[in-house]
Amino acid sequence: MGHLATLIVLLPLVGALALWLLGGRVSERLVGSVATTAVAASFAATVAVTLSLLHDRHREITVHLFNWIPVGPLHVPAALLVDPLSVTMCLFVTGISALIHLYSTAYMHGERDYRKFFIYLNLFVFSMLVLVLANNLVLTFVGWEGVGVCSYWLVSFYFERPAAASAGKKAFLYNRVGDVGLLLAMFLIFSRTHTLTYLNVFHRAGTLSPTVATLAVLALLLGATGKSAQIPLFNWLPDAMEGPTPVSALIHAATMVTAGVYLLVRMSPVLAMSPDGRATIALIGAATAFVAATIATAQRDIKKVLAFSTVSQIGYMVLAVGVGAYAAAIFLMVAHAFYKALLFLGAGSVIHSLGGEQDLGRMGALARYLPLTYPTFVVAWLAISGVPPFAGFFAKGDVLTEVYRHNRILWALAVLTAVLTAYYMSRLFVLTFRGRERFREVTHGHDPHESPWVMTVPLVVLAVLAAVGGVLNLPWAHANSLAGFLTPTFGYVTPVAAASSLTAWGLAVVDVAAAIIGVVAAYSIWRDRSASVRYESPFLARVWHWDDGYDAVIGRPLTRAARVANDVVEPRIIDGAVTGVAVSLRRSAEGLRKAQSGFARQYALAMVLGLSVVVVYLVARVG
Repeated sequence: MGHLATLIVLLPLVGALALWLLGGRVSERLVGSVATTAVAASFAATVAVTLSLLHDRHREITVHLFNWIPVGPLHVPAALLVDPLSVTMCLFVTGISALIHLYSTAYMHGERDYRKFFIYLNLFVFSMLVLVLANNLVLTFVGWEGVGVCSYWLVSFYFERPAAASAGKKAFLYNRVGDVGLLLAMFLIFSRTHTLTYLNVFHRAGTLSPTVATLAVLALLLGATGKSAQIPLFNWLPDAMEGPTPVSALIHAATMVTAGVYLLVRMSPVLAMSPDGRATIALIGAATAFVAATIATAQRDIKKVLAFSTVSQIGYMVLAVGVGAYAAAIFLMVAHAFYKALLFLGAGSVIHSLGGEQDLGRMGALARYLPLTYPTFVVAWLAISGVPPFAGFFAKGDVLTEVYRHNRILWALAVLTAVLTAYYMSRLFVLTFRGRERFREVTHGHDPHESPWVMTVPLVVLAVLAAVGGVLNLPWAHANSLAGFLTPTFGYVTPVAAASSLTAWGLAVVDVAAAIIGVVAAYSIWRDRSASVRYESPFLARVWHWDDGYDAVIGRPLTRAARVANDVVEPRIIDGAVTGVAVSLRRSAEGLRKAQSGFARQYALAMVLGLSVVVVYLVARVG
């Protein structure tokens, strides 16, 4: 199993290196085949490791690669931790990524930097696998930084566009703020436990004082808010839509934004030591889910609606972590990977058919032109809206049930968010596929066309997963469910009594009602595009003026401070001080230079006069 686990990580890296060594004169078909095969092989290795793990009694194996950092009390190996949590992450990371790679071979056809794009994709997957398989926080941080830099390269892939270059820098800087949180958490944990290896930290977590535990949890939360785009660091993710659509799918479904949630779940023994820290996590998750859902209701760019949807759905996962429902958070993460990848790839198919158009106001009535994209998008729309029996109903329902048992106020906010989710996704669906045709001026009178098979095959596979993915965690199959598989990882968590059957059915009815209300409201409002413009709130379209607030509080004051530093501090104080010293020395030298005339007779006279003074002084003392 150790060799297979190593292959999971190395295969995408080998793919990237192979593409780099092949040079720039190879065909697009070879580039796409190498990149896709590398990730698909990694998925096959993950499946093999998972099957082996199912027959392992302890379901926890450490694969030691080599000694890495032996510095004083700090001993950090390069090693992999293979357990139910890490292989679950690897399964959907590699599986979804392989489908996105296949889709990208056609979507990116004709791009100038085609080979470079797939090198970046392979490196992105490699970095994410390092992050989730690492057996210590330091190696996790390597993968953490790897996905950060790869996202920068991919978001700003069209760097000739100012918007894309700016979006890449914004994503990079916001994530650096989150990195500070992860580093602080590592310092705090090491200062008390003297280790950064996960299993050792978990065994010594009980030695953390409540104050240190709370500080460490809040620092971990800061790291997660940066990587998983939660309040207050969520607004980099919508701008990241400037990258190619497959990049959006990869970031939102299989990599990057799931990293923060994974980190919190992985560090759950530390979270268990801080009730206040967990309460803060739950509050941040609930607030982010609601705020992002409201913003999504007023966005006109199809990809930005999906971006804010991701922020909201990740908020649900963070909320689940905050109430201790770790298995429910992972279940929603897996289901979300299915339908969010499908939504983005479906949106990419729509954009492809319209020659790059992303404005919902210039779409409509595309159902009959996209015979494969349309039904698969229907599945994704119903799944994320929480309509049974699709995966989203079961996954989101698990989260809502767990939240109901812990905090009724947060549950009510989460249910309201579910209504908004069904509403904005139905709005997107109606404006894209139903109603009247508004795309003729975009296509110049030509009919939109369906995407090639390499783009539609991933849509069909993802549609099947989004439709039946709920069986992964059905309550009547608990022994073989995802929660049952993850039980050894969360065995230290004190189980909470399950809700009664009557309560569970009541909550399920509420979930269905929330979905129906959102869908019906959206259909009644948006079936007539011209009469519904008044429902697009400028306040929500401007993202609650969140960026404007940051600009007013941080951006402009820092800009003014930089100008003062450039116009006053630098030339008058710093340069003035340096120049003043130089001028003083120059003037002193000019004064002393007058005593150096270069005439020997003047020097001889000075020596005689000086000697005379010395003689007179000595005679005066003797007398």
